[in-house]
Parts: sequence; structure tokens; C-alpha cells
Amino acid sequence: MKAAVLTQYGPPELLQIQEVARPVPTDDEVLVKVRAASVNDWDWGMVRGTPFYVRLFGGLRTPKVTIPGVDVAGTVEAVGRNVQSLQPGDAIYGDLSESGFGGFAEYVCAPAKALTPKPGAMSFAEAAALPHAAALALQGLRDVGQLQPGQKLLINGAGGGVGSLGVQIARAMGVEEITGVDSAEKTEMMRAIGYTQTIDYRREDFTKSGQVYDLILDAKTNRSPFAYARALAPNGMYVTVGGASGRLIQALLLGPLVERLYHKRIRIVALKPNKDMLYINQLCQAGQIKTVIDGPYPLAAIASALRLFGEGRHKGKVIITMDDATV
Repeated sequence: MKAAVLTQYGPPELLQIQEVARPVPTDDEVLVKVRAASVNDWDWGMVRGTPFYVRLFGGLRTPKVTIPGVDVAGTVEAVGRNVQSLQPGDAIYGDLSESGFGGFAEYVCAPAKALTPKPGAMSFAEAAALPHAAALALQGLRDVGQLQPGQKLLINGAGGGVGSLGVQIARAMGVEEITGVDSAEKTEMMRAIGYTQTIDYRREDFTKSGQVYDLILDAKTNRSPFAYARALAPNGMYVTVGGASGRLIQALLLGPLVERLYHKRIRIVALKPNKDMLYINQLCQAGQIKTVIDGPYPLAAIASALRLFGEGRHKGKVIITMDDATV
């Protein structure tokens, strides 16, 4: 099978498309024929070997994870003898971040519990855009952020995967006033998916504008906790789902101080992969979520697709398809 193989850390151009052996599922696993995959921060970090904590589990000097790829959508090719919930031919999608990765390949093995049935009306490319980003957005807004109808919400990194899904999830939760922060090039798309106000981060620092929000959902985490506290209403909450590692450490260490001084909460989402994906399916089937896709790009173009993601120029989710796949 073809796969994007990582043999050393560095720029995405070091990824090589190679023929490798097709994996064999264990008793509790499923062999998935991958139709589409999407690019995530995990992939960008694992390829480059930065931030450093990626190497703590991925290999200090050379990569232990030789095939990146967090999100996949495809069809079940074979099942292990203990798997009863799925059968060959089933269309599924899932987040493999706790299952060994491997999505940038024609086939991958994954535990059955990591896979969710794909609604028939949803394309494989659309399904591949969902697992990681939708779970982060939902858990950040609902489980951690405790978002309520009538509150004012701001999403930083509004035009990426988490932001493009988060605004639609928030609207489904009854929130109407949603501000999105990203580059001006994404403004039209952001307005189309439900943002009531947009801010070009190159022109305006939302933490200095004087506007305050009940909840800030952050996919970038590129400011200090004290800066975010300025932009929170009394008893407001800041929730980060990822971003610059140094700023994440600040949020972890200084969050209690911010809460004690200003009565504003700083929280970090500890993702539970593949949680509530059936609920996400329901929102998609009801037309309340429509994925924003950049691409799709063939597996042979994985390096340029990763670089697009790393530079932050993508809209929604960057999608990779296997060269012969129907999406």
C-alpha cells in the first residue's frame, strides 16, 4: 500500500510516499481502507518534531510514528475476531490520536471503539474533517466552557478546523452573538458559516479593544492569560484547545492566579477523542453543521498540504485523499 512515511524530523518535504506492508488488525481492531484524511496540529508537530513534547512519545531523535495522520474516513476492510460492532463494507470515520496515528496511508488499523459510522449523505472528505476538530470544539464549548444561549462568544483561530465547526456548534446551542478572529482573507467564509462579527488579527488585538466576552474559545493560544482576562466579562471563562506550548504552560500555571485576582477562569481542554460523535452526526444530518474543506489534495501532495496548514493559510480543514479514492 502507499503511505506518507516519516523517517526524520524536519520540513514536510521530508515525507516520502512509499510502498509499505498493509497492516493486519488484532483481535480488537478494524482494518480501514482510507478514503480521506485531514491535517491536524498533531501531524504538523510530529513531522517537524516540535514542540519538544512531541518527541517524548514520538521518539527523541528519530520518529517512532512513521506514518502520521490523525483523522480518517473510509470503509471497513476486515475486522478482528472480537469486533462485533462493525463489519466489512461499513463506512466510518475516527480520530486515531490515541490509536497510533497512521491515517496518511491507503490502509490503517484502529480499535473499533475509535470509529463512528458515517452518515450516508456525508462524503468521506466531509467526514474526515470532523473527528478531532469537532470533538475539541464541542468539549471546549459545552463540556468545559459551559456555553449558554444569550452569551457572547469569541473564537480565536476562527477560520480553521475548530473555529469553522465551533461557530456552527455554538449556533446549534442557541448562541447568536459570535465573534471570529482570523486573517482578513477568511472573512467571507467566516461570515457565511455564522460569525456575526469578524476581526482581522493583523489589524486589531481583540484583547485591547475594550470589548468583553462571556467565553473565549482559543485554537491559537498566542497571548498571556492576563491579556485574555482583559477580554473576559465578569465571571467569564477562557478555554484553550491548543496552540503555542509556552503559552499553554502559562495558562496552566497562571490560571489559578487569574481566577483569584479577577474572578475569571482559565481552562485547558483535555480532549476525549471520538466522544459524542453520534451527536455531531445528528447536527450534520439536521443541516446545522457543514464542513469547510480546503482541498482535497492527493496523497502525493501531502507536503504542500501540510505546509499550507502550518502557515495558517487554510480555510476549515485541509483534506487529503488517497489517489484512487472516491470521496
